[in-house]
Amino acid sequence: MGNMYVTHTRLQAAVDAGALAGSLELPYDPDLEKGIVEASVNDMVAKNMPTAIVESVSPGTEVRSVIVEGKAEVKLLLMRFLGIADQWVRASAAAGFNKLEVVFVVDNSGSMRGSPISMVKLASVELTKLLIPDGATPDTKVGVVPFRGKVRIGEGVDGLLAGCRNADGSLNEDGLHEDFMDMYWALPYQYRRAIAMDTCSNIPETMPLSQDRPAIIAAINRQTATGNSSGTVIPEGIKWGRHVLTPEAPYSEGGDKEDFRKIMIVLTDGDTEDGECGGRYRAGYRPNNYWTNAYFRMGDDQSHCENGGVLNEEMLKEAQMAKDAGIEIFSIRFGSSDSTDIALMKEIASSKPGTDDHYFDAPSEHDIPDIFKKIGRQLGWRLLN
Repeated sequence: MGNMYVTHTRLQAAVDAGALAGSLELPYDPDLEKGIVEASVNDMVAKNMPTAIVESVSPGTEVRSVIVEGKAEVKLLLMRFLGIADQWVRASAAAGFNKLEVVFVVDNSGSMRGSPISMVKLASVELTKLLIPDGATPDTKVGVVPFRGKVRIGEGVDGLLAGCRNADGSLNEDGLHEDFMDMYWALPYQYRRAIAMDTCSNIPETMPLSQDRPAIIAAINRQTATGNSSGTVIPEGIKWGRHVLTPEAPYSEGGDKEDFRKIMIVLTDGDTEDGECGGRYRAGYRPNNYWTNAYFRMGDDQSHCENGGVLNEEMLKEAQMAKDAGIEIFSIRFGSSDSTDIALMKEIASSKPGTDDHYFDAPSEHDIPDIFKKIGRQLGWRLLN
C-alpha cells in the first residue's frame, strides 16, 4: 500500500508537470489539432516519470485548457500472497487559462495607423479567443484601454459626462484651456488653422472588463489610430488600465487580487510625447494640438516629456501603483527608440529580478503577433484542479 501511495504521488506530480507544459503550447495549438500540445505533455511526463503512461490528452470544456490523464503500474510483492497481483494507479490534471483579468492598453496615436494597429488588433483578438473560447464560460475577463494624449471614458463611469479625461480626473473638454486662448489668437492664421479643437472623439472609448467575447472583439477592432491627435501620454493609459482592473471605483468589474491574476499589456511605438521634447512630431509653435492632452487641457504647461521630465516620472509612478494593486505589466516596445525610452518600458514591466521576461521589443509590426503568443504562454502557467 505504501508503494502504491508513493507511485501515485510521483504520477500526480508528473501529470501536473505535463499539463502545465502542454498549457504553454496552447497559444500555438489552441484546439490540440496540431500535436504540439500532446508532444509537449508526453515529453514532460516522460522526464518526470519514465514508467508513466499518458492515457489521454484532451481540451478542456469550460476553460481554454489541456486535460491530461495518466497511469502507472505498481509492482506488488507481498500482496501477491493475499491474491492481489500488480495494480495500476491513475492521476489527472488540467492546466490553462482561468481566473484571469486582462486589459490591453494600446497606443492609438497617429504613428500607429495602418499596418501597426492592424497587427495589434489581430494579435489582441487571437489572444482574446484563446482566453475566452467560443461557446465556453471561463472565469476570465478582458478589457481595452486605447490611449493617445488622454483616454476617453463612457457615460456614468466616474460621475462625469462621457468624453476624455484630464490627468486630475476632470473632464477634458473640446479645445484649449482658457488660459492659453490669448496665445492661440496671437498665432498666425495658418498655425491656428492647424490646431484641432476636437482631439477626443476619434479615440475609441475604454471597454471595461467583460466576458462578452463579441463585445470585446468589437472594442478591439474600433481602434484605427486615425483622426486628430494629442500626442502620446503613456501614464494616462496605465492609470486607466489600473482603474479597469481594480474593483474600486470608477470601475467595479474587477475581482479581488487574491482571486484573480491581473494582467496589463501595454503597447506603444513612441515615447511619452507632448510636443515639447523634440522628435519628428514636434510642433514648432505654441500652443498646438498637443495642448489638448490630459495635462495642458487642465491648465498645466509645465509637465513635459524630456528625459527625466514629469511625464516620464508619472509613467513610472502609475506603473508602480498598478503593481502595488497586484497587477502584472507586460510592456511591448514597437518600432525604434532611444535607450532612455527602452529603459522606461523595461522598468514598468513586471519582470522577474535579473530578467526582462515581461518586456518585449518589436522592431516590426510583423513581430507583434508572436509576442502576444509569448505572453499567452506565460498566462497559461496555472493548474486548474
